[in-house]
Amino acid sequence: MTWPYKDLIAIYDLKREDISTILEMASSFKEISKRDIKKVPTLRGKTVVLLFYEPSTRTRLSFELAAKRLSADTTALSASGSSFTKGETIMDAAHNVMAMAPDCIVVRYPYAGIPSKMAQLLPCSVINAGDGYHEHPTQALLDMFTMKERFGSLEGLKVAIVGDIMHSRVARSNVYGLRKMGAQVVLVAPRTLLPPGVDTWGVDVSAELDPVMPDCDVIMMLRVQKERLSRQFFSGDREYSIFYGLNRARVEMMKPDAIIMHPGPMNRGVEITCDAAESARSMILDQVENGVAIRMTLLYLSLGGSVNVD
Repeated sequence: MTWPYKDLIAIYDLKREDISTILEMASSFKEISKRDIKKVPTLRGKTVVLLFYEPSTRTRLSFELAAKRLSADTTALSASGSSFTKGETIMDAAHNVMAMAPDCIVVRYPYAGIPSKMAQLLPCSVINAGDGYHEHPTQALLDMFTMKERFGSLEGLKVAIVGDIMHSRVARSNVYGLRKMGAQVVLVAPRTLLPPGVDTWGVDVSAELDPVMPDCDVIMMLRVQKERLSRQFFSGDREYSIFYGLNRARVEMMKPDAIIMHPGPMNRGVEITCDAAESARSMILDQVENGVAIRMTLLYLSLGGSVNVD
């Protein structure tokens, strides 16, 4: 059976069984990256275009590696290296790229809605690599894959997502995905960094981190997105770190088998200290590794692959 979706725009759009399929298939694709020759001919002849209009390290590089390990051709375009600096709109750019017959466009854009609009108007597959405050679906999938690898199942897990919830598309996608998979989520943040309507998300909310630490299986720290802050949301980095930072003392409060996660990039010394980020509990580099496997899976499925890979 082939994958029923041309595009991946949001975790919100996926069913529980869709997420399960992606997570199960990712294990097979992860094995490819452990070989001496990290390449298979699965997508030979296909072309993947990366349109990144926001800075990115992990997402952009892992998509490029994912495509190349499947033998697809790739080309990347950023805002600074395109006609965007001359006033060209993102949709004009997309139509021009489409005229060159790509099979898939991976897009990151600072405002919500552009990947969805592209998916509606373009015949090729479109994968959302993050749009504004909306969603970052591939990050949530790699996060869930990392948790599933560690615990065997997402059902019944308790996950704390800590930090700048208001500006985090990662938090939104993880909430949607984790709840669909049977996990319990608690959001921890100062009131000023909680989005309007968070009470409708179906999650617990806490303004204090310490009471949450001993009960959770996963502590996921978020970066304070200063580039998106239009005003002062808290007194300063030092105060934020005192109340909401993950440090050695808080790590010692965690359950024996609990893990630490962070989508990156990290502000060391603000939301997480070096000893916490580099502790034995940290799965941060596992997340990076798993990002390639998840994105290989999604490129394969979006470009017409079967859900049976054996």
